[in-house]
This record gives sequence, structure tokens and C-alpha cells, in this order.
Amino acid sequence: MLTLLHEQRETTLPNASASGDALWLDRHDIEATTGWAWKPEGLCRDDICVPLPRDAAHSIVKHDKLDLAAMWRHMGQPVVHDATASTWVFGTGPAQRAAALTSLEAPDFELPDLDGNLHRLSDYRGKKVFLATWASW
Repeated sequence: MLTLLHEQRETTLPNASASGDALWLDRHDIEATTGWAWKPEGLCRDDICVPLPRDAAHSIVKHDKLDLAAMWRHMGQPVVHDATASTWVFGTGPAQRAAALTSLEAPDFELPDLDGNLHRLSDYRGKKVFLATWASW
């Protein structure tokens, strides 16, 4: 029994198998664990499709299963597993993390300055803000 951790999901995969750094999953398990669908054109999610690598397609598809770890690495995403290959983590690559960080907005709050004047974070939207915090403990 294998476990795959991806984004906020933990999925137990009774039909998956691992050998070395390869993780073999069927179409249903790939979509259920990652949200990516294995289609004839490659792995697809929403409007994005990543084709299977031509030079390695025969080695990452066997008996209606895909080596998802190899495909994940091909897409530039990190993959790690424990020593027994029973727990796998499929991470998010740096480009996706950077895009997510640039679009994040902190919740609005209000704080006084040293003169007691109140400032709201929303007053500075669109500008870079450096917030320093300190605690006495």
C-alpha cells in the first residue's frame, strides 16, 4: 500500500506500485491524487497539457500505467519518497510557487504608527510594504 502526498491531499493507493524511483499509477489514480488527467496528448489540467517526452515515452508507460514520478520530474516538479518507497511527496516547482507568491494578498489590518496615527494595509495596495514585528518574550 502506497501513500501519495500532493498539495493538501493525502491519498492511499492500493493499486499503485513502486520500483526504485518509479511510481506506477493508472489513469484514475493519477487524476484522483493530483488533479491532472492522463490523456493521449499527455498530462492535462484545465487548459494546460504537458506531452509525454518522446525519447522516454516507451519507458514511462507500461501496461496502462504511467510512471508518474518520471513525468512529474519531466514537468520540472520535485518528487521525493521514503527509503521503502511507500510514501511519496509530489511538490510544486519554483515557477508555480513564485507565481502564487506574487499574487497573494495579505488580509487587511490597521496599526498605529509611533505618533498614534492609524494606517491600514489596504491604503498601501499596489506598493511594496515592509512590516517588521517584534515580541518581548
